[in-house]
Amino acid sequence: MSDQIEFSSFYRLLNSIKEGDSEKISLLDQKIDEFKNGINSKSFLEELGFLYLSLGITELYNFTNQKDLHSIGLIDKEEWESLSIKNEEELPVFLANKMIRYVKENKKAKELSKKWNVREGEIKQHITKMARYITEGIIDVIE
Repeated sequence: MSDQIEFSSFYRLLNSIKEGDSEKISLLDQKIDEFKNGINSKSFLEELGFLYLSLGITELYNFTNQKDLHSIGLIDKEEWESLSIKNEEELPVFLANKMIRYVKENKKAKELSKKWNVREGEIKQHITKMARYITEGIIDVIE
């Protein structure tokens, strides 16, 4: 990716909640809302990453049918396998596909292109790469 983008503070927030710091849940909910709406982004890549983070966490909740990161962090291998069967995909594929599908169905490349004055093709080059990158980060936190 052309710009250095950092999402580690968000992953640290996720990890602290997963480890039991329930006081930070409202901050997470606030961040998810900000990210979904592109608030405070400094570039199209950052906005795409933020959007994917918000979608990724929302879809993690959908995949597990839970909204408690602490409980999600305690899911064992057999339960993950059962969830994969139920959702007809393993979690990483599920999350990345949801992110990519959302961007395509909602014409986000065009929207970001106009907002950031960047060629739509430049944005499209990063749709799949960023989905994989964000998915890996989310998976690393919950494992």
